[in-house]
Amino acid sequence: MPSQPVRSVRRTVRVAAPAHVVYGMLADAPRWPVLLPSYVHVERMDFDGARETLLAWEFQDGRVRSSRLRRTLRPQAHRVDFEQDDPAWPGDTVAGSWSVEPDGAGRSLVTLWQQTPNAPANAPANAPAGPDGLDADAAGRLARLREAAERWDRLDELLLAFEERMRIEGPAELVYDFLYRVEDWPELLPHVDGSSVREDRPGTQVVVLDTGAAGAGFTAGPDDGAAGFETVRLCFPHAGRIVFKETAPPAPLTAHSGEWSLVPDESGLTVVCAHRMLLGEESLEAALGAGALPVDARRQVRERLGRESRQTLLLAKWHAESPVRRLRQGRGGSGR
Repeated sequence: MPSQPVRSVRRTVRVAAPAHVVYGMLADAPRWPVLLPSYVHVERMDFDGARETLLAWEFQDGRVRSSRLRRTLRPQAHRVDFEQDDPAWPGDTVAGSWSVEPDGAGRSLVTLWQQTPNAPANAPANAPAGPDGLDADAAGRLARLREAAERWDRLDELLLAFEERMRIEGPAELVYDFLYRVEDWPELLPHVDGSSVREDRPGTQVVVLDTGAAGAGFTAGPDDGAAGFETVRLCFPHAGRIVFKETAPPAPLTAHSGEWSLVPDESGLTVVCAHRMLLGEESLEAALGAGALPVDARRQVRERLGRESRQTLLLAKWHAESPVRRLRQGRGGSGR
């Protein structure tokens, strides 16, 4: 039986970052959503110190695509071997490797090699089609990695993470329902003026929220004044989690991802809203004014997103506790 024809591509770029830094970014897949634009979420399913299995969700060409990656990490060689496939399309498998070599002081050569069988007739529409598509995919991934890696010496200043928490004495199902039904938020939340939701498959939402960001210290972006920002949300109801990422966040941010998570206990639950962000150096002054520094942006972003998260948590608390309070009052309780 003749072997199946394959497509293959190998590309190399120079990166102004040490080899160990670039390899570290490749190895630390759970951080990709805040460092690499296409990734919405990466979940590590198992890891034995060298081999791991990841579930990854990417947003490309307006669609969310999930894939499973089996990887072998070779830190001594600064190399990662991988196989990637879409669980919905078992024949659409990409095999390959990332390798990083020193290229003088503080510089690297990064090579991405990818190989895949010719696309089957029923392959997903956003799968790389033909050698040109595979080559463009490799070039894009290398360019995004280079952009992230070349900030390596400033990442401590540019990365920001924080959480807001709230204790709720009510059913987790009602809290989750409130967070899931984002189309209702304009009627309930003061910082949301409008919303639209597209759900191509259950639990995968592409949301556009109008939060009035342009009038509150954030720069709206290339359409000069439109404050609607697109967010991809992955909803896991049985785990009590909603993961989100803005696809083109307003300046001074270049990446913003996070998660709503519900942590139940004996009498209620704690709801956690976690944010992870990357500031854009080039947009600091445009967003905040002349002479703006990363520390100014960190403070402003923290205050704004923290306030909005607390508003959402308070409404979730009211949504979940009100039926419990009414039930207690109906039984003759004090309602307190």
